[in-house]
Parts: sequence; structure tokens; C-alpha cells
Amino acid sequence: MAEHRYPPADAKKAGLAGRCPRCGQGKLFDGFLKLKEACPVCGLDYSKADSGDGPAFFIMSIVGFVTVAAAFLLRFAFGLPAGAVLLLTFLLTIVLTAVSLRPAKGLMVALQYRNQAAEGRRH
Repeated sequence: MAEHRYPPADAKKAGLAGRCPRCGQGKLFDGFLKLKEACPVCGLDYSKADSGDGPAFFIMSIVGFVTVAAAFLLRFAFGLPAGAVLLLTFLLTIVLTAVSLRPAKGLMVALQYRNQAAEGRRH
């Protein structure tokens, strides 16, 4: 297969949209969080893309902060009962995590591609 040149895709836009970091058009994901083997448009091999636990850690930290702040606000500013606060913050945690985890993983993979990230090597 002949090597094609692709105009550089904006890594941030492509990653957040779940698109290929090289061409910006092919889908990055096969399912909710599983990466495809390769881009269906340009053929970029995704097997070397490994975001690890990075996106999950950042999302967990951000969502945890927002959820705890919301719990304090609901409990002490609005006087909701503890059970209602627990239920609402649990639902908030699930929704915020589900909405933000996939774009965060796409962004991490796209930034790894743009910056040519690789495993550390000893010389």
C-alpha cells in the first residue's frame, strides 16, 4: 500500500471527537473505550497507542472534586437529607464519568501520536 500524506489533524479536536489522530476522519474507538486495531480511513495502526490509566486517573480526580463540592453544597446550602445527597452525588459521579472518560482517552491517544510518545529506553 502506497504511503499517503495527510494534512496534520488537530490532536485536541480529533482526540476529543474520538477520531484518528493522523487523518482526523477515521473512528478511534471500537465500542465505548476499546480502540480499533487501525484507522479505517488512513490505516494508522493503533496497536502502539496505550493511554494506560492516565485518563481514568484524571477523570477520577476531577469528578471526585466536583462530586464532593456538589455534596457539600446540596447538604449544607440547600439542606437536603443525607440519603438524597448520596443518591444525587452517586448519579452525578456516574454521569460525569461516562460523559468524560471516552473524550479523555481519545485526547490522550491523540497527544501521544502527535508527540511521538514511546516507551522509555535505556542507552
